[in-house]
Amino acid sequence: MNDGLKRFQYWNVNCIDINEASLGGTRMNFERMLAKAKQLDGCTVSIAGAADVEVIRAVKLATDHGLSRFILIGDAREIKRLCDDEGIDEAAIDILHVKGEADVAKRATLAVKNGEADVLMKGMVATSTFMKAVLSRETGLRTSRTLSHVALFQIPNRERLIGVTDAAIHIAPTLEEKVDIIHNAVGAMRDIGYESPKVAAIGAVEVVNPQMTATVDAALLTQMNRRGQIKGCVVDGPLALDNAVDMVAAKQKGIDSDVAGQADLLLVPYIEVGNVLYKSIMYFAGASVAAIVVGATAPVVLTSRADTAEAKLYSLAFALLHAKN
Repeated sequence: MNDGLKRFQYWNVNCIDINEASLGGTRMNFERMLAKAKQLDGCTVSIAGAADVEVIRAVKLATDHGLSRFILIGDAREIKRLCDDEGIDEAAIDILHVKGEADVAKRATLAVKNGEADVLMKGMVATSTFMKAVLSRETGLRTSRTLSHVALFQIPNRERLIGVTDAAIHIAPTLEEKVDIIHNAVGAMRDIGYESPKVAAIGAVEVVNPQMTATVDAALLTQMNRRGQIKGCVVDGPLALDNAVDMVAAKQKGIDSDVAGQADLLLVPYIEVGNVLYKSIMYFAGASVAAIVVGATAPVVLTSRADTAEAKLYSLAFALLHAKN
């Protein structure tokens, strides 16, 4: 039997049991996540730069699902026109007219800081301008914690979600920053239903090589987890990508652990790895994505302008569950 057929049989026969074990009997996917978010009460989202078709379509989807209310900030006339075109219920939105990207980002952030909203979302504003507002010491959402990006992917023909962190913020995180990145991602995943996420610290190889910092850090993170310094999850590494997500590959390499072949979350060593992996899953595998930034006083939805309304909807559900748990 060839490896491809063995992998196909593995995922179709065994992954349900693995996933139910990792999720306490619940197989998490985006529809389940959305259903959980719909049960929340009194949620509000503040959007910086809402005058964008895909943003407004995401608002339409969210209001149709009864997910939350929205504070839409930017060019009020254009926002109103787009909302009318999509048939959005006026009772579910407030529109604030603010000019200039910096002021738009600042006002949207203040809505969260002042308790008007639970979640901040980036619309049609530059990421640098948006993040400057988020990180402002006076009016932003920064804390003493490290901010990091967490993405969840629903890949066709895979039975469970897979997470990737950090693909957007940290260029070359230190060991200490990787600890914070794991804490952030694990907290967010636990909030949507994972009891003890299985975290694979990814490297190019699955053995420690002193010349490859990623493998050394992965081994240290694994030991820190075993000693209780990293809690709420199971960490193992270094693991190459294949033996982190594929049981056949793990067995071929003789790797026997609670994470190998069944990782819920992939911790990448550098931003280039995360960025390429993120886009490969999207463009080659045709995955759906939900992505947020955690570590601030409230979750931040930081989606790409190219992301669909559906991706923005799932990201909102992810953020709201993290905010309310």
